[in-house]
Amino acid sequence: MDYATHFQHLLTEMKLDGRYRTFAELERIAGKFPTALWHKPDGQIKEVTVWCSNDYLGMGQHPDVLAAMHEAINLSGAGTGGTRNISGTNRQHVALETELADLHGKEAALIFTSGWISNLAALGTLGRVLPDCVIFSDAQNHNSMIEGIRRSGAEKHIFRHNDPAHLNELMGSVDPNRPKIVAFESVYSMDGDIAPIAAICDVADRHGAITYLDEVHAVGLYGRRGGGIAERDGLAHRLTIIEGTLAKAFGVIGGYVSGPAMLIDVIRSMADSFIFTTSLCPHLAAGALAAIQHVKAHPEDRARQAGNAARLKAMLIDAGLPVLDTPSHILPVIVGDAHLCRRISQRLLAEYDIYVQPINYPTVARGQERLRITPTPFHTEGHMRALVDALLAVGSDLGWAAARRAA
Repeated sequence: MDYATHFQHLLTEMKLDGRYRTFAELERIAGKFPTALWHKPDGQIKEVTVWCSNDYLGMGQHPDVLAAMHEAINLSGAGTGGTRNISGTNRQHVALETELADLHGKEAALIFTSGWISNLAALGTLGRVLPDCVIFSDAQNHNSMIEGIRRSGAEKHIFRHNDPAHLNELMGSVDPNRPKIVAFESVYSMDGDIAPIAAICDVADRHGAITYLDEVHAVGLYGRRGGGIAERDGLAHRLTIIEGTLAKAFGVIGGYVSGPAMLIDVIRSMADSFIFTTSLCPHLAAGALAAIQHVKAHPEDRARQAGNAARLKAMLIDAGLPVLDTPSHILPVIVGDAHLCRRISQRLLAEYDIYVQPINYPTVARGQERLRITPTPFHTEGHMRALVDALLAVGSDLGWAAARRAA
């Protein structure tokens, strides 16, 4: 086989389809978030404003987090040197898991090297060890949840997005004695919509199912202490498992699941992607612990972030830009064409020093290409005005129907 020709064909097809990903080389500047340095292909360096970071609260550069990480490096060095079972369980890991369990009001928590792995491990393990298990998955669930369910080998049913009635119909078609898991998210990252958690729990309870809630895009941002949408709505006790990340609002890296101690112990004891992976570096665990403790104690950060999201959404709507009217902090501006979406992004960066990454298929459906904007507490009124004005100018130049409002 001519391997090179085949691989070149695959890449060419992606480029023609608008799916080929290019990376902007950015250098974050401690203390200047959301400003970053853009290292241009020609070797020049420019300061740009980042509008698509998942570091929702800027905790990745918070002094408390940095101090905790430096202290842990000085104390314990860079890595753990092993899996959790083989010399890789450090004091920082245990403290972080205790803090996460407390955040969600659960008996126990278990940390992983990423949120993607935590979903893969937990759903993959539970679906496999429960005999004749059936998993019911929301149609818009994240790739990591889909892969975990696939890996489990369990029977899968997909219910229409945020549709408890369809979930009830599907669950009613299955033998009531079979073990069941309902897997869904709280805040969906591409449309920024929020699940009807109480209604889904009602259906799950009716059919005797385990509930598995991914709060990746909500932890740190919602609830009295940052426990997510479930905490905000007083529903955390109704979820069997709450999964989250340390890489977004908490600003570091890693993932976790929290829930009943026995269930978490089963995942700890039987998940291949936990057992055979070197554990999270101590300084990362220490940084995440400091971030969670700060977020719990400082609701004003969440309030400022929510205020900025509401303010920018109003400005985008007033300007006639096609932003989805979401109830969350995620503001998707719909473009609807992959090549146009990329051109808008490139022009914003090259001409206006604004970085917002295009989101194309397969992350979103074809025809739903978008710019996914995520305001933070550190974006100013000036940043917002510059963004809106740049979108209008670029949209006009490229013939983008900026007046088209989102459906």
